[in-house]
Amino acid sequence: MDEPETLYPSENPDNNLTKQVQKLHHLTVCGRWLFVGFLWLTIAPWCLWSLREEIALWRQYFTWVAVRYGLYFHPFATLGLAFCIGMTVAVLVWQSRNILFGLPQQDKERLKKQVFRIRQQGPSHPLWKWICQ
Repeated sequence: MDEPETLYPSENPDNNLTKQVQKLHHLTVCGRWLFVGFLWLTIAPWCLWSLREEIALWRQYFTWVAVRYGLYFHPFATLGLAFCIGMTVAVLVWQSRNILFGLPQQDKERLKKQVFRIRQQGPSHPLWKWICQ
């Protein structure tokens, strides 16, 4: 048991690699959604709080001009909300592309290289227990 991973005799090494690549891809998807959730829990509340007077005005008299000027005069809040929305849309498009068309070959190769690096480093790698066990 000196090796960081054990392959069962009946298990095909390519099948094991495929499972590990799928685990790493699943962790990547989860990590991206956790990052998006973190953004919405940290940056978005601050942005919405700094727009609270404008939001009250929008609720009374909603016009697109009021929205445009409210966002224009609060550039940090606008950038924060745009970043949250942009990251959410980017992850949605990325995951939708992967679901509909499958992973591109370039992404598969990158994931395989990462799995090989994780295997090479062994149990000292932070992802080893989630990928190789």
